Amino acid sequence: MIRQLLALVLFAAAALLACQSGEAGSKRSDGKVKVEAKAGKADGGKQTIAVTIDIDKGWHVYANPVKHPMFEEAATVVEIRAGGKKVDAKVKYPAGTERTEKGVGKLQIYEGQVVIEAVVEGGTGPYEVSVRVNACDEGKCLPSGTVKVKVP
Repeated sequence: MIRQLLALVLFAAAALLACQSGEAGSKRSDGKVKVEAKAGKADGGKQTIAVTIDIDKGWHVYANPVKHPMFEEAATVVEIRAGGKKVDAKVKYPAGTERTEKGVGKLQIYEGQVVIEAVVEGGTGPYEVSVRVNACDEGKCLPSGTVKVKVP
């Protein structure tokens, strides 16, 4: 009996560690998206960066805003850095698609491909774009992940 209890405790501890590290038999959310970022022409100290997120078929990420208080921390977030420092950027998130989750209610998601525009002021490239996502399919959500791409 004690051996069984000990084995159960060790199994639970290993599962908890795997979940915290994002390796509970599956990948992190950043493995379910591809990110591309392109800078437009600089204009008067401002530059627009188009961030395209391609989400794997059958998966979705939470929109920004997600419009549900329980999921605000899971919303997709874009940050721009130059020279290792965060730069001021006005990020324009598109509206998400409304989804109703059983037992949760209505919230906003992105599926397929979404383009997010960021207008950078005062920074000079090259830029690093970080996109934090939280991907889910019909049965599970993966630990959040961040995709980083360089923009010349």
